[in-house]
Amino acid sequence: MEINFNTPALLFPAISLVMLAYTNRFLSLSNRIRSLHEKYQNHEQKHIIHGQIKNLRYRLKLIKNMQALGVITILGCIACMYFIYIQWPITANLIFAISLLFFVGSLTLSLIEIQLSTKALELELSDMEGLEDPSVVEYFKRKLGLDKE
Repeated sequence: MEINFNTPALLFPAISLVMLAYTNRFLSLSNRIRSLHEKYQNHEQKHIIHGQIKNLRYRLKLIKNMQALGVITILGCIACMYFIYIQWPITANLIFAISLLFFVGSLTLSLIEIQLSTKALELELSDMEGLEDPSVVEYFKRKLGLDKE
């Protein structure tokens, strides 16, 4: 397959939007860390905060790596365009393929981070009683009044 300038250029808008989403995640996570730090200093709910801090540390590492892989993807696309320009198609194809793999890695880390953020919210809710999370089937049974057996 032969690629031209448009092929790697198509990834720029996608990568830019993904990087914006990663940055927003990072900002919200940093705000959460600051508020948890304040709670920790005031000795409020240390047992819950300890679990959240552990989760947040790991998520920060994931976001840092997600962003790094996204930047490497952009740099790879730029390098690919350069090699297309100097007419080295084999090198351009190889670099573009590697860039796509880095992008897949970045999105995979993003999926893992999303799963962890859900666990963090569950941990936050763990100290509230009577708020068990029903399964989807139980939820609809309750809404439709079918749970009375």
